[in-house]
Amino acid sequence: MQKFRADLHIHSVLSPCADLEMAPLKIVEQAQKAGLHIIGITDHNSTLNAKVIRDLALEKGILTLTGVEITTKEEVHCLAFFDNDEALDTFQQYLEQHITRISNPDGHFGYQPVVDKEEKVLELVPYYLTSALKKGISSVQKYVYDLGGIFIPAHVNRPLNGLFSHLGFIPKDLAFDAMGITGNTSEKHVRKQYDLDDNISLVYNSDSHFLEQIGTRYSVFNIHKLSFKEVKKALNQQDSCFVEII
Repeated sequence: MQKFRADLHIHSVLSPCADLEMAPLKIVEQAQKAGLHIIGITDHNSTLNAKVIRDLALEKGILTLTGVEITTKEEVHCLAFFDNDEALDTFQQYLEQHITRISNPDGHFGYQPVVDKEEKVLELVPYYLTSALKKGISSVQKYVYDLGGIFIPAHVNRPLNGLFSHLGFIPKDLAFDAMGITGNTSEKHVRKQYDLDDNISLVYNSDSHFLEQIGTRYSVFNIHKLSFKEVKKALNQQDSCFVEII
């Protein structure tokens, strides 16, 4: 069993609320500087910058979970990650099909560039990426699982776009691998506040929108090796794998 530092909630320049310095190579370099072994790329309602960051991170020995931060119909933010490009691309089509289209002319709500590893802009997404999908949280979760993905309600302790602040409860039909927390809080406080059993894994993430935030909040994965499957095992406390918040 080995210990690996992970920050599973990082935005790239593609997110309209992220700093324009959040370019692929800079994210990877900052993650390495922060001592991270695992990162999650989670732009708002788009996966289009995830692959290039994954490929650059691989050169540094960093495992990248390619994914997205989804805004559900209820405006709850959730993280989803996928193990292969086919599943990632399929989910990208799902996002494009179901997002509420609000025009973002000339970057009015923030620039949303898809870039390559040299920071060349390949395209600008023309609609506002932080808009809610037309699908509810349980429906989104089921589709993520159909694609073999990981599903994590994000920053559940936050008053904005958190599961508990928007719904007030965990839907009975909602499955998930873990819950994300962020900010200046503790695992003990969150478990007590929301009455969460120990069998629900919590992951501490930075929700980085600026380079200097990457790795300022992280979790430690106790797993046998760096892989998507091992990460999923740890989130679900399987095969002696687990996550801890230091």
